Parts: sequence; C-alpha cells; structure tokens
Amino acid sequence: MMNEVKRSKKPIIFYYVIVLLVLLLFNFLAMPWMLQRQVQEVDYSKFLQMAEDKDLGQVEVQQEDNEILFTNKDGTAIYKTGMMPDPNLVQTLKDSGAKFEGEIIQQTDPILSFLLTWVVPIAIFILLERYITKKMMDNAGGPNAMMFGMGKSNARVYVKSSEGIKFSDVAGEDEAKENLAEVVDYLHNPRKYQDIGASMPKGILLVGPPGTGKTMLAKAVAGEANVPFFSMSGSEFVEMFVGMGASKVRDLFRQAKEKAPCIVFIDEIDAIGEKRGGQYGGNDEREQTLNQLLTEMDGFEENIGVIILAATNRPESLDPALTRPGRFDRRVPVELPDLKGREEILKVHAKKVRMEDDVDFGKIARMASGASGAELANIINEAALRAVRDGRHAVTQSDLEESIEVVIAGYQKKNAILTDAEKKVVAYHEIGHALVAAKQSNSAPVQKITIIPRTSGALGYTMQVDEGNHYLVSQEELENKIATLTGGRAAEELVFHSASTGASNDIEQATKLARAMISRYGMSEDFDMVAMENVTNQYLGGDSSLSCSFETQTLLDKKVVELVRMEHQKALKILQDNIGKLHELAKYLYEHETITGEEFMKILNTPVQVPTVVAESESNTESENNAESENSTEADADTSSGKVNLQK
Repeated sequence: MMNEVKRSKKPIIFYYVIVLLVLLLFNFLAMPWMLQRQVQEVDYSKFLQMAEDKDLGQVEVQQEDNEILFTNKDGTAIYKTGMMPDPNLVQTLKDSGAKFEGEIIQQTDPILSFLLTWVVPIAIFILLERYITKKMMDNAGGPNAMMFGMGKSNARVYVKSSEGIKFSDVAGEDEAKENLAEVVDYLHNPRKYQDIGASMPKGILLVGPPGTGKTMLAKAVAGEANVPFFSMSGSEFVEMFVGMGASKVRDLFRQAKEKAPCIVFIDEIDAIGEKRGGQYGGNDEREQTLNQLLTEMDGFEENIGVIILAATNRPESLDPALTRPGRFDRRVPVELPDLKGREEILKVHAKKVRMEDDVDFGKIARMASGASGAELANIINEAALRAVRDGRHAVTQSDLEESIEVVIAGYQKKNAILTDAEKKVVAYHEIGHALVAAKQSNSAPVQKITIIPRTSGALGYTMQVDEGNHYLVSQEELENKIATLTGGRAAEELVFHSASTGASNDIEQATKLARAMISRYGMSEDFDMVAMENVTNQYLGGDSSLSCSFETQTLLDKKVVELVRMEHQKALKILQDNIGKLHELAKYLYEHETITGEEFMKILNTPVQVPTVVAESESNTESENNAESENSTEADADTSSGKVNLQK
C-alpha cells in the first residue's frame, strides 16, 4: 500500500481560543503581578511607632486574614503586619490621622498603568490576529479564499511504503500497464527522453467500466516510480461558494510543482470536466473550476516532472478542451479482463487466502466470464467466508464455484419454500432453457441448472459458460440466444398449456436483444445498415435512445415482435421433438434440485426413459399465484468477451 501523509488541519476556532486564553491569562495573572508594588512585612511595634509619629497614610484592617495593610504618609511604601489584641486600635488610628475607611489602592505610575492596561493587550491581539490571518491564507491557498480554509486543496498525499503497490499486484490489464510503464521510465530516466527531444504526455486519461482497477493502476505507477502521489476526487473540487474549486486547483498544482517529480491523480474527473454548454444559468462554480484546471494543465513548463492521471467512466461527457493534445494527450482503456486476465487476477487475490492445491483457476475464470477485477476479488473473499462458515481451514473448488453464484445471483433463500406445483413449473422452465440451448449449434454449453431460490429473486437459473473468449457474435448466435431465452416459457406452454410470471426477465432480455439486432447491429433486411438507436455511457450499462421517425419506430416494433415470435416457435418445436427428454430431465431436476452440466449431457445422450407426465391441473393455478419474478443476470450479447449466461 501507499502510506498517506497526514497533514494537521486545525479549525479556525482553535486559533481564536488561543487568543482568548492568552488575553485572559495576561489580565488575570500578569497584570496584577506587574501592577502590584512590593509589600514589606514588619512587626506590630513598627506599626505602633509609625502611628505615634503620625507617619501612617492609609490603613486597611483585614479581619479575615488577621492582617493589617498600611502605607507611609507619602504613600510610597506598603507594609503588612499581623493583628494583635488591641482594644485601643481605633483610637490610635484616629489620633495618628490615618485614613482607614476603604481598601488600599495599589497605585503605580499612570503611564506604566496605561501601557500595561491598554497598549500591551492591544499589541498582543494585533500580532495574534496577523498570525491567524496568515495561517488562514496558507490554508485557503490565497487571499481570495480565506473563509475557513475552503480554498485549500485537501488532496491526500501518499509516499511509497515498504509494501507499495506494484504492477505485479495489478493483473489482467497488460495493455494498460504497458502504456503506463513508459511514464514510470520517464520519471526514472527523464534525460534519455530530453536528449532526443521527446516530452512525456502531460495527462493520461484512464477510461473503463467500474471495478476494473483504474485507481489501483494509478497507485501502481506511483509505487513503481517511487515518487509522491497526490490523490483527489473530482467532486472534492466543487464547493458551495463560487471560486473555491478554482482555488483548490491552484493549490493542488502548487503543491505538485513543489514536490516534482510526482503524480497527480484525479478520480472521477467527469465531476468537474463535463462539457460546457452555451446556455446561461449553468453551474458557475464547476465551470470556473474546469477553466482553472485547463489553465494549470496548459501552463506547465516542459519536462517539469509532474504527470497528471485521471480516471472516468464517462469519457464521452468530458469537455473537448480537456481531452485535446497538450492536456490529456493519451487515453488508456482499462477494459473488463479476458479469460487469461481473469485467471491472473484470481491468482493475485488468492495469494492472500489459504487455498487447496487442486483449485482450478482456469475453470473459475471461465465461469466468471464478464466479471470485473473488483467482482473477482469479491468472489475470492466470498469463497473464503464460505470456507470459514463450514469450518474448513482452506478454500476449495466448490467454495469458489458457489461464490460465483453468490456474486451473480445472491445467496440461497433458505426460507423460500415453493409449493409442489410451483417447483414443477420452475423445473420444466429451467429444463426448457437448457434443452433448447443444447439442441442448437453455436450455443454455449450448459454448466449448471438449479431450482433453488436465490436472494436476487430468481427461483432458479440455467448457467451457460463459453469455453473461451468470444469477441464477435454472429446473427445466428444471437437468434439462438433469443430462442434459448424463450425456451422456459415454451416448456410451460407445452406441458401446462399456461404461462406464469416466471418468464418476466426472459421476456425483457429477449426483447432487448431483438431490438439491438435490428436497430443497432443492422441485422434486418428492412433497415439494412442504418442505425436506429444511439448508445451513450457505454461503460455504465449503456443508455439507448431511438433516432428515427415515429413511423419507423412503429415498423421497428413490428420487426422486433416478429423476430421474438419466430424464435419462440423454434423453441417450441425443439421441445416438442424432444418431449421425452424434457419430462425425464425435469423429473430429475425436480428430485435433485440441481444438475451439473455433465449430468445434464449424460441424461440427454442416453435412450429416452418412460416419460413422466405432470398433471396439468395441478400446475396452472399454483404457478399464477407466484408473483415473484425470477430475476436473471443475462448479459447483453454485445461484441464483448464471452459471458456467463443465466436463464430462468
């Protein structure tokens, strides 16, 4: 890890309290001591002698302390003596002409008294006020940002520790590490780049889906380069008062220049780097912050040794002035890992966990297709937690396989008890998915089928796992996927002559896939290679919007319905042709609740046994009462790597 350098931050009230304490101490302790004259202790006979000589000026009898304070005639000296039993004391004082009706006022020189009472406290207050003002300006980053340190950059500063993050700790992103290794080499050996006239990019933008390790890559660069690392989130620049964010940007870059060579990392830079619009009434604070950031990045001297790294999930939303050459010169994609990358990531995280020797990380990587680095780390952790719950001292293969299902579909619902009729409906539904998938070519093999309810809401699911990486998806494969999605409802209609609410997620996924084929992938003769849909935020799930006329949208909807209906009919025909296997597999799943891919294929390839027909009247009413939808995490069939397909 990188050790964060903590900077002391005292609230401004702290300094005011210090001023108040100093003034109180001065007035209550220092002033009386400075104004008080020296009191001489004498015996009682001295007091009587001065009274007889009529040399007493003012006398104060302190009954509580059993003392007598008195001054000489001129008032230049103060004396103190103990009281003695003397009934003639009052008469003696009268005869001496002394004043004894009030307290002795310990006077001093008027000029000294004025200086100590007024001038000295005011001078102390002014000096402390100037000190506090300077501290506030230092905290705020300038004279325009002095309100409670709001203009001060609160970037966290890290230095390399003995266990710093290195590139070896970041697996599955070889291309990104290769791009960033050049930055590390420049920070180590800038001379060889300067000799040839090359300059390192001032800014490097890391883009990719959440959880792919953008922040960890930035820290790994700092760990490899062994330089200070400033980390700050984009949202931390935005303040309530206009100008505070710009002041924070100035202060951040001032600190970076002082500690160069160093790395400045701004996470979620889209919080301040969004495109500036032409309309009035925008967020002036965010726009001023962006303008200051543009100025600071463009104002760097050549080879100053400060590298700016930034991360975002929405690169398309950034202002073009921010992403132009000279500011963020290089864009480094940090994508979801492929099969080899997932296996390496699992091994990196497994180093921290006690594992059994026979764990097959390759199989786990195939099952976790489409998972990000953060999800893979969570899978390892869930497996370790499961091993502890079961009383084992090491993680087994079964723990890892179960943890994948926990991350994707949630924990098993132990309190969800299906009725007998509902259980049969779910069994036929899941076998319908698996059987349609198995009887089609170019379809991912079935890995597991279960009818155990999960906390995600799924009453059961069918898991399909591609054997390797899958970057392109053909039209035939997409059509087969739609047919597989409709296989669950087709099985219900074929056996029970009815439908249940369990296919709600299947319907949603099939419709989404069919619409994408026609509106985005150009897989329709009517529209040819014309895009009818635009997709934004590709790294955050992808928001789509139609860009065609209402008449075209109507035709598009008709084509989507025709495509889904055609694949639904294909699924019905496949199940009708294999009705015996449908009953046999559903009976096995109903009895065992879970079937592995090997068991499924073994039963499918053996001769048909005597079919077990489920009573239709037993299923219709019960299945319709089940309002709980089986949620699925069916992945969008885009041109990405092969994904784990879960169908209900």
